Amino acid sequence: MNRSIEDRLKERIDQVEAAYEFMLAYAAQGVTGEEEGGSVTEIRAQLKRAEEALEGLAELFKEVVATRGLKPPEPYRSFIGVLEREAASAQAAIRLALAQRALSSQLIDNLNALIHVRSLLTDLFFIDEILKLQQTG
Repeated sequence: MNRSIEDRLKERIDQVEAAYEFMLAYAAQGVTGEEEGGSVTEIRAQLKRAEEALEGLAELFKEVVATRGLKPPEPYRSFIGVLEREAASAQAAIRLALAQRALSSQLIDNLNALIHVRSLLTDLFFIDEILKLQQTG
């Protein structure tokens, strides 16, 4: 089945948002990170999905903008640059977390609090809303 470019973008946004929601719950569990299985395994899987979803995310949004012919193009181009930088920063933080032997609740709480992650999430909410408005407008 051939998914549209917009469906692929929405799927990636959903993956990042789902990982963030799981991170919030994980941070509240008080996990030391030494345990194996359960939440520790799932947090790694969620972080990996988010990290993969961020790869080329800005380029995917650029394709959506081009496919829809959104006007005027300059504000979109400028924001795509912002999205590219912020996705790369959040991805670097996620990769650093994944490189750790143990993923404690405190580590994940600190990852949640990083301005890079929060900024990226706000970007994604913003993009999602713009696309919804473009569909209805």
